[in-house]
Amino acid sequence: MTLDSFSSFFFVGIAGTGMSAIAQYLQGVGKQVSGSDRLFGAEQKIRIQTQFEEQGIACYFQDGSGITKFTDVVIVSTAIEQSNVEYQKALEFGIPVMKRSELLAAISNSIKTIAVGGTSGKSTTTAMIFHILQMCEKSPSLITGAGLSELQEKGMPGNAWVGTGEWLVIEADESDGSIVNYKPEISVLLNIDRDHKEYDELIDLFTIFKQNTASYFIANQDYELTKQLSDNHAYNFGTEHAPICGTNFKQEGFKISFVVQSYTCNIPVIGKHNMENALAAISVAHAIGVSVGDACVALQSFRGIYRRTQLVGKTDANIYVVDDFAHNPAEVAAAIKACQSIAPCVVAWFQPHGFGPLRFMHEELAEFVSHTLRETDAFLIADVYYAGGTVDKNISPTIVSDSIALQGKQAVYTGSKEQSLQVIAATTPPNAVVLIMGARDPYLDAFAQQVLDYMKSK
Repeated sequence: MTLDSFSSFFFVGIAGTGMSAIAQYLQGVGKQVSGSDRLFGAEQKIRIQTQFEEQGIACYFQDGSGITKFTDVVIVSTAIEQSNVEYQKALEFGIPVMKRSELLAAISNSIKTIAVGGTSGKSTTTAMIFHILQMCEKSPSLITGAGLSELQEKGMPGNAWVGTGEWLVIEADESDGSIVNYKPEISVLLNIDRDHKEYDELIDLFTIFKQNTASYFIANQDYELTKQLSDNHAYNFGTEHAPICGTNFKQEGFKISFVVQSYTCNIPVIGKHNMENALAAISVAHAIGVSVGDACVALQSFRGIYRRTQLVGKTDANIYVVDDFAHNPAEVAAAIKACQSIAPCVVAWFQPHGFGPLRFMHEELAEFVSHTLRETDAFLIADVYYAGGTVDKNISPTIVSDSIALQGKQAVYTGSKEQSLQVIAATTPPNAVVLIMGARDPYLDAFAQQVLDYMKSK
């Protein structure tokens, strides 16, 4: 199919990050878009529902009422099972059902695309590339998994934009295997860590990702696995031996700086992993004609993205609350390390984003966290977030906390969010960082704010 095959699109679970971005993009290019979500209500509307309606996207509760004979195609994610009432209604009406990833592939085939792949850092790097191109008057389009602060300030969800230029920047997901569907002009591979899939599966997927790339496949030279897949050209990046090389990393408070090709790059974000993300963004921008110097200047005004080491606020006791989307072992460790530069104590609270992911990653999570925690730090793990569907629930978060505690580090299971609030407050001393981590749960940002408010009241 091509993008011109349909005019009217209905999204099941439209409030999800991946679905919402594509829906907004299609609305922006003139398609008729509507969708449903189980979080939508007729009277009490959540923020993204209001934002959609302001853009002209009709919103419905997930009961099938939004699907009619005038609907051309129904879009579902891998999380939507065929037993879903709207999936069934589409079949009943003879309406084609398409996967989100198939639609994104069709969109990317209609425009020159930059695809960002890797198991960590995709959303941040995608946002940095978009920001550089925007600041350098390339007017790019965007489809990504996390809202950019600069777009959210315009009253938008912030994870999509329709520009007037020739480039579309997308986040290419490997977790569902859909990354093999894209045929981008330029691809970037950030890293390969065990997340959702085993290493051999990931390498197979990223190899096809490379083979599907038309012009430049840009790879991180600091990861042995990504280096093995890379071509020897001038746009690879890293922190040791690479054409686009970052050195002299420093972090002061909530800002980092480093040097790349004699230019000093200052960015208002935290963590050494964000230097790698920035180097990737600089490399991609350079490949399409933006100078390294101009890219560094552009990143000085990068505002960050939703729930990526995002500062929620600070108490009078000098306690910072930071919110982060980290959900695999490498991301959790990187987020903790980034916060360790800010205060002598980090209280890291983590909510596993599913029983399947917890079962898959619990050994590595315990290992990574054990090696990362200082004696003054603490790791708190909460109940598993359950998003519905059929799943084996026969695993407990205590398997992680117990393993970390055996290594002599502070770790405890905290239960529900309400119970966690009490434990966080009791565990956190003055001059500390409280780091909230987890994925999928749409209310984690509200929980981070609740933690800050509670700490301020103590």
